[in-house]
Amino acid sequence: MDRFHEKDISGCGIIGIMEQSGKRFSGRDIITSIASMRERANGLGGGFAAYGIYPEFKRDWCFHMMFENKSAMVQTEEYIRDNYKIVKDEIIPTKEDKSIKYRPLLWRYFLQPKEEKKKLHYDITEEDFVAKTVIEINTRISGAFVASSGKNMGVFKGVGYPEDIGRFYRLEEYEAYIWTAHGRFPTNTVGWWGGAHPFGLLDWSVIHNGEISSYGINKRFLLNYGYVCAFFTDTEVITYLFDLLVRKHKLSFEVAADILTAPFWDDIERQSEEKREISQALRIIYGSALVNGPFSVIVANTNTMVGLNDRIKLRPLVAATSGNKLYIASEESAIREVCPTPDEVWMPKAGEPVIGRLKGKNG
Repeated sequence: MDRFHEKDISGCGIIGIMEQSGKRFSGRDIITSIASMRERANGLGGGFAAYGIYPEFKRDWCFHMMFENKSAMVQTEEYIRDNYKIVKDEIIPTKEDKSIKYRPLLWRYFLQPKEEKKKLHYDITEEDFVAKTVIEINTRISGAFVASSGKNMGVFKGVGYPEDIGRFYRLEEYEAYIWTAHGRFPTNTVGWWGGAHPFGLLDWSVIHNGEISSYGINKRFLLNYGYVCAFFTDTEVITYLFDLLVRKHKLSFEVAADILTAPFWDDIERQSEEKREISQALRIIYGSALVNGPFSVIVANTNTMVGLNDRIKLRPLVAATSGNKLYIASEESAIREVCPTPDEVWMPKAGEPVIGRLKGKNG
């Protein structure tokens, strides 16, 4: 048998590149990098997240929308206009590609919540108001999906190989200080435009390789805090968990990692007394937020990019630095494709986060 067909590719390819100084660079490198991991995908999903791409609208919430039909667009616009001032809206520019088929209508809106609506919802933050809008659209309006909803960022995704998706969205024409990319190899769900990665909420974006066996428990836990899963993908759960733990509960990324990839009880018993008390408390309070199963993820927001493995490292993840740039990927070769001689290369330990932050930001 051909040795190539014997290879265990571990499904999906992920790559993130962050310029920690905040200097923006074009999408060419991220397309080149993810293209080198083509064998990790199968053409049923690819996508990118980019931060810093809308400096002229950096104070506005930007919704990247997917509409399966005109009716969904009309209903969504009615809902948006009732709650937001539309600063600008337009079709998302694309370039025809024969490999990209059955595309939805792709539109973007730059929005400001109406003052009267903010007063009406005085008991929640503006971020919570926007998150509520996203979940409402995704769960109540058939055929409408919010791909991303942050400020000065956007998610570009679809059904196809990632390099084709990148060219389709003309990403070489954008500049960002964080780029992430994903090549999907669907296992438990079909390949469809809304189910491709990254998954986004507010300024969060998540790309994921693996399978979350704790999806049901995590989903029910999140429902207690108002998060309704609508995209039929376990990546959605990870996104909401980071939003809950870091944005709403004000925990650091290090503590969030300790919750999501908590040590086994036997390992906790061997910790120092101080550390053991903290670990036990986190397991008791956030036990249902523990993410089980083989996975590696790259999570980004406006200030930060984080790479994280499951607690026994069942999926590959490698990191590297070159000057101010941080690279995190499924394979070292994907990094060296665009950075041949990095300053440092290492393989993060199981459950140990790799964190890149904008200079001068605590993240």
